[in-house]
Amino acid sequence: MATARVVIVGAGPAGVRCAETLLAAGIKPILIDENRRDGGQIYRRQPEGFTRDYATLYGREAAKAQDLHQSFDRLREAIDYRPDTLVWNLTPGQLCCVSQGRHRTVDYDALILCTGATDRLMPIEGWHLAGTYSLGGAQIALKNQAVSIGHRVVFMGSGPLLYLVASQYVKAGAEVAAVLDTSPLSLRLKALPKLLARPGVLFTGIKLLAQLYRAKVAVHLGIKPLQVLGDASQGVMGVRFTTGSGRTATVQADAVALGYHLRPETQLGDLAGCAMAFDQASSQWWLATDDAGRTSVKGVYAAGDGAKIRGADAAEHAGRLVALALLEDLQQPVSSALRDGHQQALAVMDQFRLGLAQAFPWPSEQAKALPDSAIVCRCEMISAGELRRTVNEKGACEVNRAKAFSRVGMGRCQGRYCAHAGAEVIAAAAGVQVQEVGRQRGQAPVKPLSMLIEEVAP
Repeated sequence: MATARVVIVGAGPAGVRCAETLLAAGIKPILIDENRRDGGQIYRRQPEGFTRDYATLYGREAAKAQDLHQSFDRLREAIDYRPDTLVWNLTPGQLCCVSQGRHRTVDYDALILCTGATDRLMPIEGWHLAGTYSLGGAQIALKNQAVSIGHRVVFMGSGPLLYLVASQYVKAGAEVAAVLDTSPLSLRLKALPKLLARPGVLFTGIKLLAQLYRAKVAVHLGIKPLQVLGDASQGVMGVRFTTGSGRTATVQADAVALGYHLRPETQLGDLAGCAMAFDQASSQWWLATDDAGRTSVKGVYAAGDGAKIRGADAAEHAGRLVALALLEDLQQPVSSALRDGHQQALAVMDQFRLGLAQAFPWPSEQAKALPDSAIVCRCEMISAGELRRTVNEKGACEVNRAKAFSRVGMGRCQGRYCAHAGAEVIAAAAGVQVQEVGRQRGQAPVKPLSMLIEEVAP
């Protein structure tokens, strides 16, 4: 396999550093990217023609974003880069791709999945109303189109991204009505020993919170979401919640951004037959890999947030490390000191990840408290009550069986935004732990796609 055909999926921090490392070793990879430009979500480049500077776009991460972009610019002509291309299915040794409506297959000997992550969402009654976005969607609107999702925005959920996007909106001049965090302060204090594994990152988070306070944004900790207020004709009109002290409060708003940290994009790994593992700390399934990024399937690797949620800095290390793992498997010489250095850095970042999971936990109890009328699956408009009836009346205590009976997770998002919460509702109704109800299996196409159909003359 000295001339192995290597394909990397994803041009975020992990994919770019992986491609860079392979190229330095004499391997020219194919880099397939769903986006029009490199950078992934965290370092998403602005569209051509926009002239905002790095400090405006990326804040304290401006230097890292610029370094990643410049690295990619240097290697772009030396690799086979294919932007605006969706990998929607795969079979052993071959990817099914679509770009601008045209389908093609790409053969591979080694596949490195750097697919990144998407928002992890917990439903709330009324979240299906127009004006409700994910945190990532709100961030994309700001970075890519330079617009706010509303005139008066509430940010609700938990985790570092909640404060990052809220502070980015404040910096851009948008009106942030409130930041509502389901995590109480006490959990952050308990998590401090783990969070101090990366004191610089911890301090950056504290500064983001201070920025919100200086802007006189109302920040509520330990809240319980009750309802997104509004109606079908006007969309979002506000948010009702219970404060940490138990008082019911309402904030007027015309847009809501929701998010509870992130979930890895594992669909392609699932289709490849890779083993999955349940992470107790974050209460979710992700790809099972060794310390270097090898999956259970020979020739298939994973790195970055698509393998384990540890953030952009960790993704860069993981991208380099997985490239070294592939080189080792190809019997090429690899510096053990370099490999060990990346593994040690990732070990520190994994400790910090555990601290974040402790400080900003996934609110599983919120799923149990959802009223029957609350919509769980926005694509198919499946309510919590319908899902509970599927469990209680049809005995569907496994997520894929419940999906077959109720259509939960069958819509355009393919379960990305409802599968985790749906599993919690099923587990609560069945009286079992969430890992016992399983996970929604990946199916092709992994995302909605369009294809051009050309008529063939008879």
